[in-house]
Formats: sequence, structure tokens, C-alpha cells
Amino acid sequence: MSRYRSTLALVVTVLLGCSSPTVSITPTISGAPQTPPAASTPNSSPTPGETPRLQATGTGAFVSLFASGFSPLTFVTNAGDGSGDLYVVQQSGQVFRQSPGQSAPGSPWLDISGRISSGGERGLLGLVFHPRFATNGRFLVDYTDINGNSVVSEFHQATNGTVDPNSEKVILTQAQPFPNHNGGMLAFGPDGYLYIGFGDGGSGGDPQGNGQNLVNDWLGKILRIDVDTPNTSGFAYSVPPTNPFFGETGSVFNIHSPEIWDWGLRNPWRFSFDSKTGALFIGDVGQNQTEEVDVEPAGQGGRNYGWNIMEGDHCYNATNCDKTKMTLPVVTYSHDGGNCSVTGGYVYRGSRYPSLAGHYFFADYCSGNVWWFDADQAEAGSPVTAQLLGTVPSSVTSFGQDEAGELYLASSSGVVYSLVAP
Repeated sequence: MSRYRSTLALVVTVLLGCSSPTVSITPTISGAPQTPPAASTPNSSPTPGETPRLQATGTGAFVSLFASGFSPLTFVTNAGDGSGDLYVVQQSGQVFRQSPGQSAPGSPWLDISGRISSGGERGLLGLVFHPRFATNGRFLVDYTDINGNSVVSEFHQATNGTVDPNSEKVILTQAQPFPNHNGGMLAFGPDGYLYIGFGDGGSGGDPQGNGQNLVNDWLGKILRIDVDTPNTSGFAYSVPPTNPFFGETGSVFNIHSPEIWDWGLRNPWRFSFDSKTGALFIGDVGQNQTEEVDVEPAGQGGRNYGWNIMEGDHCYNATNCDKTKMTLPVVTYSHDGGNCSVTGGYVYRGSRYPSLAGHYFFADYCSGNVWWFDADQAEAGSPVTAQLLGTVPSSVTSFGQDEAGELYLASSSGVVYSLVAP
């Protein structure tokens, strides 16, 4: 899947679990990630400096086994329809609808395995439900087709709760020059628009320069589109008039792509919106040294997150990078201690565990380390220090959220965990 480094193949197997036992966690990291100053606005000039390293906190058990019996997983989410159900996404192309208390899969709710290529960083990578799914039955997926390209499509659930795979309506497609860094995240923002994450196209070091190319290039970007208003030219979507490059005129060979919301991203495998404030949190996978988490105030897109001029908070493809034109991450961490690839998560706004409220959770794919930091502080522009919560027994491929704001983790061993207060 697109969040992983170019040399990393996704290996995910079987979901474990039931809702009761907890897993004892022993933090194993020693002196790994660093936390830089808070993210800047595009025109600000942050001052990098030495920052505290993450500390193992020894908090003990913080996840509970939730479900088992699936094959490799990429995502878990909810439909916002009041059912309390969770939807578990398999890389191979199936989605399972899990009722409360159901710890094993039944028949797939959706199966499009015959139209995708799966394995490595490809497959069924994203799922999002329309904000009015309860009444219109619409949802969207992001998958890699049999030719290795990215497809964002809409499907429709019938009134009897079933989905016809032939109800697919393709929204957009993106050619992928390499089999890695495809992105795959889909999310509706608080503005009602659909946000789509694409990696830089793959290989290593962004050889095509996609991250900084704004002309007819969606790779290395987060897009924002309106899927409720078809374009007058026949497209299945329109471009919101508040997008950064909306309304530019001139030759198609030199105007910025109007769908672009943010750019300079290597592989924003997972991003999310704070359900309380609307701020955007992005986990962007690094190259060889540094992983990063970016925080963007609600509605303030048009930001350059630096890739491939910068990796994290330091120069990558330049001897002297002008950081005044970049938005720096709020948190970075190194590849020390077995880390390799960030998995962005969510801000906890649930009610079951008040001690977790207002904290953002993220993880590393290789080490299984899970960290948290004060989201409110980061959104306010203050420096934050991420703390190591602990380590799960296998790699975290994604976080998920239920209707009540409780958080879940999907792992490379196929385990779905629920987050609990340590």
C-alpha cells in the first residue's frame, strides 16, 4: 500500500481477537523520534532546533483485541448511519460489515477483488462513506486496478443493505508510474468535500519531481473535490471555488491543477480531520531518515509540505532549502529503533476514556510503536512532544474510528485492536 517505503512490501495476515482480552505492551524504543517546532504557515519562518526525543512511557496495556479471521487489512471505519457497525477493508478487495460484538467475518458486504491488483503497496486502499450515507447509500473506494493505476469510484448501497458491485461509478483515475506510493486515503472534510491522497508515484526520491509539480500533476498531493456537483463538462465531480488554484486561466500546459489542495507530500498514506476543530492531520511517509506528522488548521490549504526538497524538517534534494516557503511538520521521528514508515491516525474525541481526549495517535509500520501528542496544543501552533504509548505485537497499517469517536488499529498480522486507556 502506498504509505510504505519503496523497499517495503506489505505483508498482512489474519485478524485476531475478541472484545475482552487486553494485550500487555512493553515499550521497546530507545532514543528514536524527535519532535520539531510546530507546523508553520506557508509564509512563516520557523526556527529548527534541538528538540526532546520521544521517551518510552511504560504505560502498559493500551489496546484490546477486537476481531479476527480476515486476510490482509488496509482500513477500518464507520458509515455514520447510527448502526454502530464497523467496516473492515481487506487489501484483496473485500469489505466486511461488522455488527457490534461480531468478532469474525461473515460474507463480504462488497467484493471487487476481480477488478483490482493486490499485493505489495497495491490493492483496495481506501473507503469513505458519504456524509448522508444513511439516506443516500453512497460510499467511495480507492483501489489499484489490474493495470496498476489508481481508481476512485463511487458505489451505492440498496435499501436492503446490499451492494451491487456493478453500481460502480468511476470518479477519477490516476496513472501510477511505479507500484509504490499510490496513496489511497479518502476522507470527507467538515466542509463536505472529498479529500484524496496520492503519493509521489513511487520509486525512490521522487525521480519525476511530482511532489513539487503543480501543472497537470496530482501525484504527491492531497486533492479536494465536490462529488455532489457534477462538472458541466461531463466530469463526475466539480472543483470547489475555494481551492487554492481554482479559476486560473491560460494554457492547460502552465496552469495549476485546480483539484490540488496541498502538495509536497511523499506518501500521505493516512490523514484525518479532527472531529471537533476540523484541523487536518497528515502522516507523510519519509524516505531514508525521517517520518513526519503535519497539522493544518481547518480550511487553510494551499500548503507546500516540502517533498522532495525536504524530508521531514531537513533538506533532502537541495543543499540549501528555503524553509520559509514550506510548512514544517509538528512531529518528526527517525528510523532508529526499527522505525521505517509512519501510519497517521486520529485525534481521540470519544467519551469512553476521558484521559485520552484531545490527543492525536499515530504509529510506525515496521516497529509497531504507537505515540500520542496533545492535538489542541499542536493546532494552536505550540511545540509538542510526542510520547511513546507502547508497541503493538505487529505492524500498524491503519487507524480507524467508530461513530462514537472510539479508535481502532489494523495491523500487518491481520489483528484489529481497539484503543483503550492505559
